Order: sequence, then C-alpha cells, then structure tokens
Amino acid sequence: MAANAPRLARSRRTAADQALDANALELFARIALAGSFARAARDLGLTRAAVSRRVAAIESAVGLALFARSTRSLSLTEAGRRLQARARVVLEATEGARLALRSERDQLIGTLRISAPPVFGNHVLPPLLARFQALHPALRYELLFTYRRVDLLAEGVDLAFRATAQPPEDWVAQPLLRYAVRAYASPAWAAAAGPLQGPQDLIDLPCLLVGQHEDASERRWLREDAQGRPLEEAALSLRAAAWGNDHEVLLAMARAGGGVVLSPDFCVPAATEGGGLVDVLPGWRLTVKEGEWIQALSLPMPAGSETARVLVRFIKEALAEQGAVT
Repeated sequence: MAANAPRLARSRRTAADQALDANALELFARIALAGSFARAARDLGLTRAAVSRRVAAIESAVGLALFARSTRSLSLTEAGRRLQARARVVLEATEGARLALRSERDQLIGTLRISAPPVFGNHVLPPLLARFQALHPALRYELLFTYRRVDLLAEGVDLAFRATAQPPEDWVAQPLLRYAVRAYASPAWAAAAGPLQGPQDLIDLPCLLVGQHEDASERRWLREDAQGRPLEEAALSLRAAAWGNDHEVLLAMARAGGGVVLSPDFCVPAATEGGGLVDVLPGWRLTVKEGEWIQALSLPMPAGSETARVLVRFIKEALAEQGAVT
C-alpha cells in the first residue's frame, strides 16, 4: 500500500498540472475579464456550452471552485482571485506573441462564403465588405443572399448573417445590428394622406408587404417612448395592395408614391441623407418573431474560420461607430 501512495499523489498532481496549463490559464483570464461565459465564448469563437465544460473540467481537476455563478452574474471566488494575477501574466504573454506575429497575419487571403438575407445584404453589407477588402485585397467573397436558413457546416458557409432571437446553440452568435420594422412612405404621399393617428389607420391604405399573401394576416404593433419604454400596443390585419419576396421592388414602389411599405429601418436612410421615404407612424414599430437583432453566425473554433471572426469584429466596430449597435 505504501509503495502505491507516491504514484497516486503523482497522478493527482499531473491532473491538476494539465488542468492549469497555459491554454487553461488564458481561458480563465479571458472569462474573468469578460465577466460572463457568453461574452468570453463570443470573443474566443466558442459556444457558451464549450466554455462552461472547460471551466468545469478545470475546477474538477484542481478541486476548487474558481467562479461563483448566479442567474444574473459571474464573479470570482477567493481561489479564483488568487489565480487571476498569474493567469493575467499568461494572457499578456500570449497577446504579446500574437502582436509580434500580427504583421504576417494582417493580409488575409482565401475565399469567404457568406450568407445573408437580401434585405441586409443589399443595404448594409456592400460598403462594409468594400472597406474590408481594401484592407485585405487578396481576400475574396462568395455571396449567397437568400432568406433560406443555410446550414453552415453542411453547405460549407463560413459566415451567416441572420435575423434571429434564438441562434443555434452549437454555433457562435454575435449580435451586430439592432433594428425595427416601421411604416414608410414617400413625403408627397404622406402629405396627401395626412397624419396617421395609429396603426389602425393603415387598414384602409395601400400597403406594400414582404411575404404577404392575398389573405390578410394579423400584425402586432408597439408604441414606445424616446427611451424605448412600451406605451401602447395594437393588433390588426392588413390586406396588401402589393406583396412579394423582393423587398427592393416594394421600396421602389413606395418611393414612387405607391403606398406604405413595412421595412427594417436600416433599409431607409435618414431624411437628411435623401432617403426618399419618411416614417408615417413615428414611435410605432412592428413586432417580428425573428426578434430585433441581426446576428453573425459562425462555427466554433477550430472548425470555424479565423478570417470570418476578423470580419465580424470589423463589422461590429464599424456599426458601433455609426451608432447602429446598442
């Protein structure tokens, strides 16, 4: 029995040593800085479940809880605080090594397969992709604009932009752009129709609706104050004067005075920019089952594309500069 004791102790030390290797310490430091598993997962290109599993494995191996978890917050335990300073040294060392090699990685090459709904692909992506390509001229894009929900892994897509409130749990989701669907018309048409008191006034007006069939369907509206607090709700069924799957055609009809188009706000430039359309129901927005965010979806590392992750960071920073991310 005594002869076996050293081997058992050595085995335990080995498990703990392996659990706290450089990769584990860097992961721990990033989570501590991020303040949440979800935010750290997005930064690392991993799923939240994968990060949780890795932390659980570390804590199990060392026999100590490093994070105190609750439904609303994540904080360090006493053991976690003791480890944080040493983990930060590892993180700074790895970041320094990456910076030293950055000049060799700055010029991205290859082809990115990108999927996006046409409404987002036509109005938001083009100038952002053009700016990114100017920084990385050897990079090429294959653009797949479709409302169909593509399977990244099965279809070999590197990056998908999607309006969704519930992204797949096995993919890395990064919220990029918050939007609202509003009612727009040309200034001349709006002046002739007169001020609208609420969504119910749309019932007798020509509406241009994406995806709407000949039969009317109920739509729910929400009125908010300047701080986004809900004030009033309304539900009504609209019968379309024109409908279809080509949002650009419906926007063009509205600009030509054909009626009211329901559109995401990112498709309509501000009036000061010559957008040609005005909001005829200020303060009201249409609630949509897809939620109010455009999210960037990619596969978790190592299956995911590092180039796609760089592009997502670039787009998020560009949209933040424009005030589009809240």
